[in-house]
Amino acid sequence: MFVDSHCHLDRLDLTPYEGDLSAAIEAARACGVERMLCIGVDMNNAQTVIDIAAGYEGINASVGVHPMDVNDQLVDIDDLRALALAPEVIAIGETGLDYYYSQDSVEIQRESFALHLRLSSELKKPVIVHTRDAREDTIASIRQHGDSSVAGVLHCFTESWDMASQALDENYYISFSGIVTFKNAAALREVARKVPLDRMLIETDSPYLAPVPYRGKKNEPKYVVEVAKCIAELRGVSVAEVAEITTANFDKLFFAS
Repeated sequence: MFVDSHCHLDRLDLTPYEGDLSAAIEAARACGVERMLCIGVDMNNAQTVIDIAAGYEGINASVGVHPMDVNDQLVDIDDLRALALAPEVIAIGETGLDYYYSQDSVEIQRESFALHLRLSSELKKPVIVHTRDAREDTIASIRQHGDSSVAGVLHCFTESWDMASQALDENYYISFSGIVTFKNAAALREVARKVPLDRMLIETDSPYLAPVPYRGKKNEPKYVVEVAKCIAELRGVSVAEVAEITTANFDKLFFAS
């Protein structure tokens, strides 16, 4: 059994399934992907992902505000807390820091990230972290505002081994997406060889970043199997072992507390 630890089911291209999300989910299950974590990115889709999770066995949700969706005003913490208390919600986020496009929103991104980290600690629900071009600030925020006993995951990891190592020291997990299969991702594959298998997750981040051999197409949860195949080859283990370990890791992170 595989777990897609990060997908956006509310944003999938359902054209191949005649607009039916249930059919896309069943297609994933036919490939052995029995469980999925549907990710919230802002307050507008929070209830949507909760409703999706409530409607399907084996699907859970997260709620939070993506760093690129942080506007001039921080999310109301009471509103976010109320959503996070839904039984379908097992994580806070995605949140984090993204300095790739602009430095204009750096300060409010930091404030928003700190807010999410503190809520994660309060509710004992792990945090899902998006980080891009913000290595030092991401780790600094986790250390200052996070709770290592709850921790979380650096999702869709594309950064250095040094950053991964520091996150591991804070009890975080590292999640690899289809990017690890790309021809130009040799450095990332080296990181994937080093991250302990018992601290690794796999994901699609669908509908984005479809793995080889589907690169350029719309991504969907069933393609997480291709990520597992790549990890298995890199680590010299079977795909079944990657599936088993990453599923156990998912349960340990999100359900052990």
